[in-house]
Amino acid sequence: MRAVFLRRPVPFRLPLPISPLRRTFASASPEVNPESTPNAHNSPQPQPQPPPEQPPLIYPNPASAPHHTGLPSFLAYAERTNLDPSSTVYVGTHFEYTVQLALARFGLDLRRVGGASDCGIDLLGTWALPFPSSHSSSLSGAAAALSPLRVLAQCKAVQRPGPHFIRELEGAFVGAPAGWRAWTESGRGGGILGLLVAEKPATKGIREALARSRWPMGFVACSRVGEVSQFLWNRRAEEEGLEGFGVAVRYVDGDSGGKKEVVLTWKGERVSSVRGG
Repeated sequence: MRAVFLRRPVPFRLPLPISPLRRTFASASPEVNPESTPNAHNSPQPQPQPPPEQPPLIYPNPASAPHHTGLPSFLAYAERTNLDPSSTVYVGTHFEYTVQLALARFGLDLRRVGGASDCGIDLLGTWALPFPSSHSSSLSGAAAALSPLRVLAQCKAVQRPGPHFIRELEGAFVGAPAGWRAWTESGRGGGILGLLVAEKPATKGIREALARSRWPMGFVACSRVGEVSQFLWNRRAEEEGLEGFGVAVRYVDGDSGGKKEVVLTWKGERVSSVRGG
């Protein structure tokens, strides 16, 4: 008689779920000992790549281009045409040119581009961020090769700026000129910054709206005579190239009771103004 052996039934079990921590280690690459790899020390190391070439920045010609291109020529034009100093055109144009000169002291190279279809953009240009000479030799390759920030600015010659101006500035990113807009939509590096400039310091509502925005933006308080009393920006602006930069207040005459001015700093050290020392 042939013996028949019956197999003992094996109970069915559901597989245990992999924990997130285990899943992390399961998908990680195995650790390699450099000494056990013969060519580990001889293999070429990846070199830092230069920043991608930026598309050209397109400057639209404002309707006022044949008449004035700066504050002195605008003042001459206003006197020649008997332009009312209290009119909206005079006040707005004068403030835009004043802001252009005031921000040039921080190294911003801006042009006035306002017009009928400017999408709220008054100034457009670049910001080649300056570094202190004492740190020039210790800068990393990425910082040394940092491309200038591309800047658009809205100027509001109003006494009481509100958070709705931040939302308006966000819309200006979408309506930027063609070459500049292509740069923002590409998602590549190179740096973008939108600035809201008003006569009075930022209110709590403006600061909160600035912090919440997903766009790299800043705020500048500039008087009608070109005195900058406030310069701040959000975290997204730091990610675009302002990491390590800040502002400080100094007294022009060296006396705490003298005239104050805002100066640019990098890692706590003052950066000399590009124009005007």
